[in-house]
Amino acid sequence: MKRLIRVWVLTAEYAVGTVAACAFAAVLYRVVTGSSIVTGLTDLVESALATLS
Repeated sequence: MKRLIRVWVLTAEYAVGTVAACAFAAVLYRVVTGSSIVTGLTDLVESALATLS
């Protein structure tokens, strides 16, 4: 019985960790695809390319 409880606890911990990782990935995706980040990265790449030519 104790072994079964340990298995359920580990399963619950993995489930919580997976949900937390998915939530973090969703927030990170929203931040990275936001217009201000895309604009900033585009400006950075353009200025870097301009210094090469």
